[in-house]
Amino acid sequence: MPTKERIYNWYICMVAAMCMVLYGYDASVFNAAQNSDNWLKWFGLDSKADTYLIGLVNTAYTIGAIVAGWFFGGPIADRFGRRTGMGIGCFVTIIATFMQTFAPYHNIGCFIGGRVLIGLGQGIALTAGPVYINEMAPAEIRGTVMTFWQLNYSVGSFIAYWIAYATGIYKTRLGDWDWRMVVIFQMLVPIIVLVLLPFLPESPRWWVKRHNNIDNARAALRKIRHTEQEVEDELLAIREAIEFEKEAVGASYWALFKDPSIRKRLYLAFAINVGQQLTGQGTLNSYSSAIYKQVWKEKSTIDLINALNATCGILFTLNAAWTADRYGRRWLLMVGACGMALAMMLVPVVGQTTPTINGVKSNSVGIAIVFLLFVFTFFYKPSWGATVWIWTAEVFSVNVRAQAVGMCSQMQNVANTIFQQFFPAFLANTGLKCLFFFMAVNVCLAAFVFFFLPETKQVPIEEIDVLFGGANHVEKGGNLLGVPDAHHATTAPTAMNHDDIEKQEPEIQQAERAPDAKEIKI
Repeated sequence: MPTKERIYNWYICMVAAMCMVLYGYDASVFNAAQNSDNWLKWFGLDSKADTYLIGLVNTAYTIGAIVAGWFFGGPIADRFGRRTGMGIGCFVTIIATFMQTFAPYHNIGCFIGGRVLIGLGQGIALTAGPVYINEMAPAEIRGTVMTFWQLNYSVGSFIAYWIAYATGIYKTRLGDWDWRMVVIFQMLVPIIVLVLLPFLPESPRWWVKRHNNIDNARAALRKIRHTEQEVEDELLAIREAIEFEKEAVGASYWALFKDPSIRKRLYLAFAINVGQQLTGQGTLNSYSSAIYKQVWKEKSTIDLINALNATCGILFTLNAAWTADRYGRRWLLMVGACGMALAMMLVPVVGQTTPTINGVKSNSVGIAIVFLLFVFTFFYKPSWGATVWIWTAEVFSVNVRAQAVGMCSQMQNVANTIFQQFFPAFLANTGLKCLFFFMAVNVCLAAFVFFFLPETKQVPIEEIDVLFGGANHVEKGGNLLGVPDAHHATTAPTAMNHDDIEKQEPEIQQAERAPDAKEIKI
């Protein structure tokens, strides 16, 4: 039977995970918008003649996100708190949504400016969100909880594509609002997150690291851990790790490059985050409409396929919830890469070996291609979709965690910025044969994981450094603090839960007011 603390723990993590809806929605909204003739007409664009300009509109977002992730996301989350980082990111996203929705006629510059700004907002939110979840979730279910971070990417796509499908049906009646409606709904989830954030506890690790405020850290932990022993044990581990990092590693971000253990993690995380986009998912999510146009000509059919794909994406991501903490991160990444490679091989084979009639494929061939792309999504979502975020957010020590997660996650957008700028021309020149490139990449990614990535499932984040050749921060910090048992707080009441503490609260307060009351420290 789940405790009220565990249920509340899930709730606060799900609120933080809603920040990922911003990313999923935005990655899909441009795909939906560029499929609208009214959007092209409003900004004076030709889908065939202006492929590079359309590519620039898409990559403008990634430029803003990269700047935020590398230079703003980490410092904001570390200085002002994880909640503040998520809040700032959501607020900027709302402002940027207005800029895109009400961009003046033929003023593509305003729309691009909104895309850059929305990238800044999401880069900040997407740094603070996964850090918050990993710092609040207990080690034994950390992978399961983080699965819902990636699931919310699919939720964002789900909302965007179904709105696009609905507005496409009524495009004659809606006129220019067929694309504006898709864009303006992007502010819905950020508003919800902004309303809920003030009622969430701040990360106990941030309280200790930033302010050395043990009382507030303990109060936050009491809301999400069932017994006082759990609270004190985790608080002790946090203090020990932070003390060691402060003394031996350094509190500045230079530790990312000076410490060999952290540097190794940084480069590995860079590689898998770049790999996530080179699997083909990032390109498919932005240009699936262009790919489907080689099979079908009806816009409504393409919108429906995108919406169904996003719907299945939610269901497919849930597979990580029961596999990430059972079979591990490495298993998921390798199986996912092999499955995606197979799908990316079969799609162009089917496309190249079947006849084309009047410029399009038959319905049966089209259904086969869509089925294979759904198979690709089936393998991608729980593996290189969810697990890359899980692994990235859990492997760094608290002194560099926010900055490292911001930098690593934005390597996805570095890869996107480079690759998607020329992908429209790549697709136009080679057709479905361009998917062979993704097949080869996925084979290489499976080999990379097998040879280089260590398993991190159920390892406490304060002790994960050992997997990468670093010291055990808890044990070393325990020595610095002079703690007899680095893994257990001996002063905590072992059999007392929070209900017992609440019953004894009047006696505790009276004892604290007594003249001879003494402060008890771990």
